[in-house]
Amino acid sequence: MNIDDPDPAPDDSDAPAPALNSVWTRPQRRQKEQLTRERIVAEAISLLDEEGIEALSMRTLGQRLGAGATSLYRHVASKDELIELVTDEVYGELDVPEITDPASWRLALHVNAHSLRQVGLRHMWLMNVLGQVGLNYLGPNVVSVTQRSLAILTTAGFDMHESARAMSTVSSYVIGITSAEAGWLSALRRQGMSEQEWYRVVGPKMASAAGDAELADIYLEELKNDPTETRLGNFVYGLDLILDSLEIRLAAKLAADQKARAAASQ
Repeated sequence: MNIDDPDPAPDDSDAPAPALNSVWTRPQRRQKEQLTRERIVAEAISLLDEEGIEALSMRTLGQRLGAGATSLYRHVASKDELIELVTDEVYGELDVPEITDPASWRLALHVNAHSLRQVGLRHMWLMNVLGQVGLNYLGPNVVSVTQRSLAILTTAGFDMHESARAMSTVSSYVIGITSAEAGWLSALRRQGMSEQEWYRVVGPKMASAAGDAELADIYLEELKNDPTETRLGNFVYGLDLILDSLEIRLAAKLAADQKARAAASQ
């Protein structure tokens, strides 16, 4: 090649892929005994449970820990990383049954869905986080919950593709309805009012404003019930609608598979 020729274009075929910006893809710094990542995460969860996602900042968290924000950044690079960590930590509270009997898949999904709802109501900021970013996390607890949840559906007889779509549908439903519940309970807490007080004071006004006598009667009848049980009943109704649909699809799939096997054996 002539030395006067211009430099050839660089070959990008072996260029490294851009790094994924996540707390789980970089090594953890050596931690000082008095301030560890575990302690930071635990205090962040307490702050979130007490004051909500809007109150979370590295400065506020540092004050609660008796440390400067700079000290926190030695262990957690950003607020986004901290949210990854606290989300994964509370995902460790989820109950995901392991099944061997295909017929028990529906009960297992009920347990799974109810557990996610309970964790969401215990940590009411969680549904807000999941509603914004979904489950795009690589934390060990999130990964484990995802794998074990999918195993319920594959054991039932769904293939992995449909299992992933079905589990996404169930999770989206739970996140959505629990977000509404958590928002409602948070609003009541800010107003210093219990659900029972709201039912007694505001409920009758809503019934009278319904504009339809039958709907007003439904509202008035619901006001006699325990609001906690009413919310649970609404949750179960929607969940069963989804599982009813999955059950029909599964039955059709298993019947088609059995027919195919019978035809192949002839």
